[in-house]
Amino acid sequence: MAALCESFTLRGPGPGGGGSGPDPGLCLEPGPGSDLVLLTERGRAATLFKISDQKPLGCWSVKHGQILTCPVVCNFETHEYIAVHDDKVLRIWKNEDLNLDKAFKATLSAEVYRIHSLPQGGALVLFRGGGVRTLDVLLEAPQQEIESLISAEAIRWSGAFMEGQEPVLIFTTEKNKDFFVYVQKPKLNSLHKYKLEQQKPARPLCFTAHITNQTVTLLCLYSNNSVYQVLIPLQQDTEEEEEKEEEVLSKSLLLNLSVSGAALKGTSLVVLDKDHVAVLGSLPDPGKKPKECLTIWNTKFQTLQTSKELPLGTSGQLWCYEEKFFLIHGKVLTVIMYKCETSSLAAAVGKLKDSQTLDVSSFVNWNTLEEEELLVSFQSQESVALKAESRMSLRSNRSTGQSGTLSVGQLLLRLKDASNYVLETELKKLMAKAPTPDLQATIGCVVTALTDRCKRNPKFYPQNLLQEIVETRDMSYSLCPDLMAVALEQKDLQLLQICLERFPDIPEEITYACLKAFLSTSEDHLKSVDVNLDSAICYVDIECNDMEVKTEILENGFSEEMDQDMCDTKIPKETQRDGASCPVGLQKAALLNAVLHSAYTETFLLPHLKNLPAQQAILFLRYLYYLYVKCSEKVNTTLPGIRSPTINQIMDWMCLLLDAQFTVMVMLPEAKDLLSNLHKFVRAQVRFYSELNKIEGSLRELQRLNHLRESQTYSIEVLEII
Repeated sequence: MAALCESFTLRGPGPGGGGSGPDPGLCLEPGPGSDLVLLTERGRAATLFKISDQKPLGCWSVKHGQILTCPVVCNFETHEYIAVHDDKVLRIWKNEDLNLDKAFKATLSAEVYRIHSLPQGGALVLFRGGGVRTLDVLLEAPQQEIESLISAEAIRWSGAFMEGQEPVLIFTTEKNKDFFVYVQKPKLNSLHKYKLEQQKPARPLCFTAHITNQTVTLLCLYSNNSVYQVLIPLQQDTEEEEEKEEEVLSKSLLLNLSVSGAALKGTSLVVLDKDHVAVLGSLPDPGKKPKECLTIWNTKFQTLQTSKELPLGTSGQLWCYEEKFFLIHGKVLTVIMYKCETSSLAAAVGKLKDSQTLDVSSFVNWNTLEEEELLVSFQSQESVALKAESRMSLRSNRSTGQSGTLSVGQLLLRLKDASNYVLETELKKLMAKAPTPDLQATIGCVVTALTDRCKRNPKFYPQNLLQEIVETRDMSYSLCPDLMAVALEQKDLQLLQICLERFPDIPEEITYACLKAFLSTSEDHLKSVDVNLDSAICYVDIECNDMEVKTEILENGFSEEMDQDMCDTKIPKETQRDGASCPVGLQKAALLNAVLHSAYTETFLLPHLKNLPAQQAILFLRYLYYLYVKCSEKVNTTLPGIRSPTINQIMDWMCLLLDAQFTVMVMLPEAKDLLSNLHKFVRAQVRFYSELNKIEGSLRELQRLNHLRESQTYSIEVLEII
């Protein structure tokens, strides 16, 4: 039995969009962990994504004029990344390397078709002429001569696999409408060539393979809407075999891709396990545009297990890793979860009675499921005749036939139009349950259902209920991706603060939207908002009108006298107060602190910060400057309070904001004094730390002498530091 589960967006629209046919420059490869994937796109860049957080962790691009000519892969043995640009230039780098121009470079003697990386077999480099080298052998002599095994043939597909301890590379070629299969064992210098039996007038569209018990199973998707199977035994080389002419491989029909009498025109094929394959394709719709869909088939019983319509269209490409499908849907990279269970006849025809059957209703989308589909999802074990009954009958039948415990699907159906009292009662029951592996996902589904209802009905907004769920459960943005967007629409600043403090995977776009909302809200309005002040109340001065600015030399080496001594101009009295008094109220300071605590990637946050209005940018910079001064007043550079910003967070945000807004701030007269004061303060700090560095050696020597001294009697020593 197989089922398609929930889906989510991994990457939004990129430059040039998608969904307009296959993109040869777009490819996905597994990353250095089961939760990581590498996306190579449009010949210029490779991005590492963390799937569970739906966030990019790093991005590397070649400089202008260069083109990535094969997908970037990860070397699982060394945790390095390998790329080839301009056909012959090999690049190798690590996570911490930011500039590919400075990464390891080797120019090869032949053009590379593709690099394959195996978890236990290292990296294999396949050249366009059919030659194969392991990466280690290739790096020993990058300019070594590469043999050409194919003449006038074009490689159409390649794949790498492990058979025991030996890597095996398989690739197919085409010449004059004839297709050939090559099986290589690079470490054993073994090569076998076969010719694929023709199937006129149909021709192969794509290939995939797997190895089981010393046998290669090659699956071919043909243009006649069928999948064929070719079995190739892994042979041992002998002199007779080397002299033998190429063998013609016969094939057998595995699947006819027919859905309700209509032929599925497949574009991509992937193997899920020994009994299941997935096909991405389109179904004809008379008088309309063909419907694209993702399907899972049982090859053992030749049955369609499940399908999902993709109304926005696809690029025709499909990848599969760790029980997840990856495809371009519309203009976004979409991830679709799936499950495959034991293949049996009962499962193949949908009659398997198993208490562990997937609860597809956990991922019900009320906006797309019609009543009949809801009945199928929630009543899969009951008679088909129940489809015609009303929802009320459904509830009564289920309640009389089962115990009082509701499944997730039943709970979602009950809460769809329930009153606030019913919502609160049911959710308290749910949250009171003992923790189970799927409880968190269940609560996430419920929150998503509530936010969907909020979007349909703006008057419905269970604020207290949502806040309680977020505060009492270890939620994440990916579990309820619409929650913060709804909170922004409702201007629920308190919930936004809680989410920023608790969610580890908030997209940079949402972080920026929260920052803009906090800065644009008036201080008078914030006084009526109940926000958590713990992060700011210990250091923000509530009364800033009558503050004494003149101070003695501060503990961390800064004073106004010291600052002015180093500068040619006097600091105006009014600008001296910028760093001494908080430019925002207590409530706004607490909200901004939540933003400072949120995780982000600089590359993806910077474009959003460039859109921040100038006055809001200046206000935010003034607050960061105030925090910086406050941190510098103490030796440990730590602000008091719970979840107060750290000096590193303050400095990072200050640098990021200046990078994004510096040109604008230089042009604004009201920002001139702020930038000048900030510059002078930082310069004073640099001077102070440089003075400390001068005596660092002496202090270390004193510390060493102190450890060497073993005197147990009282003594007074005077040490002179020169």
